[in-house]
Amino acid sequence: MKTQILTIFTALIIGSGIANSTYAATAKNETVTVLNDISAINKIEVHGNVLLYVSDGTADQVKVYNKYYAESALVKSKNGVLSIASCKAEKLVVWVTASDLRSIAAYDNAEVKSFGHLSKVEFEVDLYNNASAKLDMDAITAKVAVNDQAKATLSGNADEYDLKYAHVENIKEADFTSTHASKTQTGIDGIAKAKIDDFADL
Repeated sequence: MKTQILTIFTALIIGSGIANSTYAATAKNETVTVLNDISAINKIEVHGNVLLYVSDGTADQVKVYNKYYAESALVKSKNGVLSIASCKAEKLVVWVTASDLRSIAAYDNAEVKSFGHLSKVEFEVDLYNNASAKLDMDAITAKVAVNDQAKATLSGNADEYDLKYAHVENIKEADFTSTHASKTQTGIDGIAKAKIDDFADL
């Protein structure tokens, strides 16, 4: 009798666990919106409280990991430019996979992170306000502008590297190498101080 009661009790616990797991998976899936009608992305503009993950892929796809339509968020595409904006206190998390992404511009307190390694012919990154970027990339030509109080952490390499920055302490590039580099610090007064490290390997 005790054995039967124990068996029934165990079955109820296992059944409850399976039911809870299934519900959790369903609930999690319901918070992901896949925008399949967006294609030919070559530039991304990010405004507001957004965490953007970018990755290379053979086809373009946009995934929004919040209750996208229920929040004050905007994700739209026009003429190859994908615009993402959110003013909510909770970060809007977006994952963009693109086959021909060439440029990213981030404003406000947006965060941009590469998911995996980015391989580019030409790649341009512009950061403004308090935006930040953490990117792992290989590029023939990389142009990075870190304005205002923005921050950038770079890894990988580029043949031609052009960096413009407002504050040197906001740039981390210990794991980033380049063949030819041009670095320009711009001050509040608009005066640019150039530091060119060209043909470093010759």
